[in-house]
Amino acid sequence: MASENGSGPVKRVLVIEDDADFRTLVALMLAETHLDVRYAVNGQTGLAAIRDERPDLVILDLMLPDMSGWDVFMAMRDAPASAGIPVIILSSVGTRHDRSFGLQVAQVHDYVTKPCLPSRLRAAVASALA
Repeated sequence: MASENGSGPVKRVLVIEDDADFRTLVALMLAETHLDVRYAVNGQTGLAAIRDERPDLVILDLMLPDMSGWDVFMAMRDAPASAGIPVIILSSVGTRHDRSFGLQVAQVHDYVTKPCLPSRLRAAVASALA
C-alpha cells in the first residue's frame, strides 16, 4: 500500500487503550498523519494484534483492564517478532520515577503523559517512525 504522498508504504500504528473517549482523542490527534492507525481495547487483544498485524509502532497505555501495560511491553520484548517494535507509553501515570523507568530502564521510545498536546504525540510518533 502506497502512502498518499507516494513516499512508500503507509506505516501501521497500534494504539492499545481501553478508554473509548481517549481512543477517539488519539484518532483526532493522528488524523492528518497519513498513518494506518488500529486500536486494541486491552492487553490480550493488543498482543494478538501485534502478532497478527505486525505494526510499525505501538502506543501503549499502562492501565489496562486485563493486564498491566508493562506486562504487554515485556511480552512484546520476549517475542522475537515484536522485540524491535518501538513503543510509546501514553499514560496518566507520569511521575518522574515512572518516566525514568520507562525511558532509561525499559528503554521505550518515548513516554507521553495524558493529557497531552496533539503536537507532542505527533512528534513522538514521527520520531519513533523515523
